[in-house]
Amino acid sequence: MFDISEELKKLPAKPGVYLHHDSRDEIIYIGKTKNLKNRVSQYFQNGPKHSPKIDKMVTQIAYFEYIITDSEVEALILENNLIKEHHPRYNTMLRDDKTYPYIRLTVSDAFPKLVLTRKIRKDKDRYYGPYPNVYEVRSVITLLNSVYHLRTCSRVLPRDIGKERPCLNHHINKCDAPCAGKITQEEYAERIHAVRRFLEGNSKEILAYIKDEMKKAADAMEYEKAGEWKQLLDSAITIAATQKVEYSPGEDRDVIGMAKKDFEAIIQIFFIRRGKLLDREHFYLSLAPDESDTEILSSFIKQYYGGSPQLPSEILLPDDVEDKAAIEEWLQEKAGRKVAILIPQKGKKEKVVELAEQNARNILEQDKEKVKREEVRTKGAVTEISRMLGINYAKRLESYDISNISGYLSVGSMVVFEDGKPKKNDYRKFRIKTVVGADDYASMAEVITRRLSHLEWTRPNMLLIDGGKGQVHAVQEAIAKMVEEGAPEVLLEIPICGMVKDDHHRTRGLFYADKEYHMDRTKEPFQLLTRIQDETHRFAIEYHRSLRSKGQVKSILDEIKGIGPKRRLALIRHFKSIDAVKEASLEELLQVEGMNEQAANNVISFFAER
Repeated sequence: MFDISEELKKLPAKPGVYLHHDSRDEIIYIGKTKNLKNRVSQYFQNGPKHSPKIDKMVTQIAYFEYIITDSEVEALILENNLIKEHHPRYNTMLRDDKTYPYIRLTVSDAFPKLVLTRKIRKDKDRYYGPYPNVYEVRSVITLLNSVYHLRTCSRVLPRDIGKERPCLNHHINKCDAPCAGKITQEEYAERIHAVRRFLEGNSKEILAYIKDEMKKAADAMEYEKAGEWKQLLDSAITIAATQKVEYSPGEDRDVIGMAKKDFEAIIQIFFIRRGKLLDREHFYLSLAPDESDTEILSSFIKQYYGGSPQLPSEILLPDDVEDKAAIEEWLQEKAGRKVAILIPQKGKKEKVVELAEQNARNILEQDKEKVKREEVRTKGAVTEISRMLGINYAKRLESYDISNISGYLSVGSMVVFEDGKPKKNDYRKFRIKTVVGADDYASMAEVITRRLSHLEWTRPNMLLIDGGKGQVHAVQEAIAKMVEEGAPEVLLEIPICGMVKDDHHRTRGLFYADKEYHMDRTKEPFQLLTRIQDETHRFAIEYHRSLRSKGQVKSILDEIKGIGPKRRLALIRHFKSIDAVKEASLEELLQVEGMNEQAANNVISFFAER
């Protein structure tokens, strides 16, 4: 059990991002702070009242977790990335599509220039950032252009050299006019190299220049000008600060950090996708005696990536691994492309590895027992379920449910759990297209058929169906039919389990291979199964609700001439289901409020033709 008061004592007084979870493991709020200990503790103190929204949120917090960063700026960027990824319901930024500014250095040009941008493109240019303050970015770009006499024009060089006279910037000594051939490409490149040094964190030269100008203004008693230089100094320091949570466009890499003590270790992985740190995960390891760091990392990579369907382009490690070349070759075969294992020694990559290691040390020191409990309730529960059914470890569980209103607007939901944890990016929604009325068997068969037709998706290790023997057999028949029509036979090997309910509509066990497996309600496997079923049902209902709120609720009755919204609603209220409407006689239909003989005959004719 997560003891909030005890966990608050373990919080570090460092900058970072915190994530509040509810009892269903859903992230309900993400925040950033320069002091995790103070900020997170404030939520649970009996001090000044929070807003009604925060008070309500606090009552729903089951546990929290956090990621340490090196600065509040890094925490701000990471918070923004995580909010866009997870969409917590209590974050006011939930619908904010704000993008932070970057500095683009157009190194693809013969004479590069600096440009402020909010969009990273897949090109050959260099991007620096993101930065939290667009004013600071503009100020620093202006400063760099002025110090190094960089061009700001849109002329295409060297094609346009000598075609026009230099612009005003050359005449006021702010540009050395490469457009007129007054500076060589090699001389200009030296200035660009100095700009890159600053943007990559080596700010000594520029900061010294600003301080010198600030002192000159102060000595001349031009205090307003000195104040402007002071503001520019602050901006330059912010821009020069190395960002470790965001990278160049298109980068997909896993960053691995490790901390160990005695016979225990924590592996922390940062998942960087499309250049942004979007998620992280940690693993608890039991070590063999005298096992070296190299051996631990090598063993972990083989075990973790052996069961992972998604492989990045790069894996960053704190230390080298045994058989590095052989492991890279193995990963390349799995991915169908190059996967590089790197041990960075300097720059951004080394710093983000250090950040992963710092978070691993923090978890090892403070959260060891929590990690063990988490392993038991997630991977441990999946292992026990797999053993009970006599199948291989079901890493990827896909769970399905059907939802409808009185037989119309049927929808299907698919939720995914990997290693016992929800993987929300892989959730899917289905509008039932081929089934008339409330036929859950046929609707489930349609959903599974449509899902398994996507062979490019990761193949599940187990299908969990909301229902018992009937639903399972309907799915088995649907898959068998797919194979008969040419689908891969391997689909027949996927275990299909029904989540059986008792008379009170509560899960009581699993139906698999024509046998029902009862489970102890107090044990973790049953608790995991309940969480999965609740999440599947929630996702289906939420989809249904969103369609209704958008006015997309449609019924097969809408296709009948003379049946509008009022008569449709009256028919459903009177007969309760589409099937009952289909079986109704003319006399019974005329008993419905607002019906006339023509409309009733249209209903009978419509269903007679189907």
